[in-house]
Order: sequence, then C-alpha cells, then structure tokens
Amino acid sequence: MADSTFHGDPSRSEPPLDQIHIRDLRVRCIIGVNPDERVKKQDVVINMTMYADLRRAGQTDNIADTVNYKAVKRAVLELAESSHFKLVERLAEAIAAACLVQSGVRCVRVLVEKPTALRFARTVGVEIFRKGAGQ
Repeated sequence: MADSTFHGDPSRSEPPLDQIHIRDLRVRCIIGVNPDERVKKQDVVINMTMYADLRRAGQTDNIADTVNYKAVKRAVLELAESSHFKLVERLAEAIAAACLVQSGVRCVRVLVEKPTALRFARTVGVEIFRKGAGQ
C-alpha cells in the first residue's frame, strides 16, 4: 500500500499511525455459496491490523487512552459466529466496519481466510484495507 499516511512520509505534517494486530482469530461460521456450506459451520481465520494514534496510551499507561482490543475481539467473534454471508469478501467488509466503529480506530486492514475453500491449497483469503469516515 503506497499511502504515505501510514509509512512516515517526512513531507506530511501528520505522524504515521501506530498499529494494533489481532492475529489468527479462529471462528466457525456459515460462509459459502454451495448448498452444503449454507448449513454446516466452517472454520475461518481472521487477522486484523487497526491503525490508531497510541502515543497518549504509551505515555499515560491508561486503557482509556487506547483501542480496547478485547472489545474488538468480542465484537468480531459475535459478528462472525452469527453471520450467514455467502462471500468471504462480505464477511471482511463487515469485520472492517465493526473495527472502524471502535473508539480511536482510524483505519483497518482485515484478512479473512477460509482454510477448506480449495482442495490442495492450505487456505484462501481476502484482504481489504478500509479507512474510517474523515480519514
């Protein structure tokens, strides 16, 4: 991604954003277009990188000054486990939206993988990057 906002371009007055990673969050959900995929839950692996300004939290050591990633995890688990999307792309969009409503999250990168999607492949995944309103 060539967006200088996130890589510390010295010509910009705004500092680069910090990152919070949630990696390999495993959930089971209804996902897929085939009839058998519409009835039996499948494993999905979710990775998220949330972009935020974490300087204040680093100085104050106060949880109120950072992104509550436990709340993000709960929201994403609840969303995914109760979803019935056909496309991994749609699930990724819904997860990105759930992250962007969290206080302090300005942008998010979401990778959703479906390990059983293709025979002979370890996994298939969709990765998206979304900015919050006004970013």
